[in-house]
Amino acid sequence: MTRASGTQGGPVALSRDGLPEWLDPVVRAAETVRPTQLSRFLPPRDGSGRQSAVLILFGEGERGPELLLMERASSLRSHAGQPSFPGGALDPEDGDPRGDGPLRAALREAEEETGLDPSGVQLFGVLPALYIPVSEFVVTPVLGWWRAPSPVGVVDPNETARVFTVPVADLTHPDNRATAVHPSGFRGPAFTVESALVWGFTAGVIDRLLHFAGWERPWDREKQVPLDWRA
Repeated sequence: MTRASGTQGGPVALSRDGLPEWLDPVVRAAETVRPTQLSRFLPPRDGSGRQSAVLILFGEGERGPELLLMERASSLRSHAGQPSFPGGALDPEDGDPRGDGPLRAALREAEEETGLDPSGVQLFGVLPALYIPVSEFVVTPVLGWWRAPSPVGVVDPNETARVFTVPVADLTHPDNRATAVHPSGFRGPAFTVESALVWGFTAGVIDRLLHFAGWERPWDREKQVPLDWRA
């Protein structure tokens, strides 16, 4: 299959040609993981929910493998101030949600939010669609390899506060891991990296990817981070 070469023109497809070997465990995880192994929140059976996609983009920096993240603007109505993967709702021009629509949406949103050049991204996998009850989004996580890195940064400060990369080594370090505790009763994995607290949907997906890729290191699950001030 051909490499993804942007959001316009011909079909956007998946390719595993030429991926670095260190991504092999992620490729295998994407092939075998089941929806219930990623989250207990799955898309409604009646087909409701707003279709969306996020780009889980792996690059290689000075300290090895890394992930691209962004911090949402504090003024947004949904998930304000939270670190997240680039992504958003599918637009009609993205195409069929059951086809390459999520691939196009993930690349388009990443370009709009971070200035990423989609032509340098090779999409190589898709995880099962998950559900975010609080915002009613049905989210398809799209996996990408930053084959030809391009400059990134805040495009619209009304939507994005900052754009940053996180070494996978920091995400797997036990000192940077904790359990987030929300006043609502929510408990889930969290990461304290790059002066940010990553929690919620994004942290949950990262946690499961690290686990099923075999990259997870033992960490203290009793260490808690209260989310009262982020409620």
